[in-house]
Amino acid sequence: MNAQELINRTTAFARSCFLLAERLPDTWPGEHLRIQLIKSATSVAANYRASRLAQSQASFISKLSIVIEEADETEFWIDFALSLKLISEDMARPLKKEAYELASIFISSRRTLLNNQNKSRN
Repeated sequence: MNAQELINRTTAFARSCFLLAERLPDTWPGEHLRIQLIKSATSVAANYRASRLAQSQASFISKLSIVIEEADETEFWIDFALSLKLISEDMARPLKKEAYELASIFISSRRTLLNNQNKSRN
């Protein structure tokens, strides 16, 4: 998967999470979850885009680490909304899967970069 495909994929993920967030109830807990879900999901897309402009490999790795954390956090908020029965399993399942897959992709990329750094130092 190339960089543009990942930009498109993370943006689509953020959009889908935004649409899910709009379906949360207009209650204080629903509003809190809405904000947290939107913040973490859009951060996945925004930080991946920012990583593409990194001025060093260390900066790129740092941004990837943020993407990983935010993808995991997004999965948490989806799970939490599901546990409170604010969303259905059918609504949650594809987004949880995508959050997990995105985190896995970026973990693998980060691991490869770190391994390459370690090899070049030896």
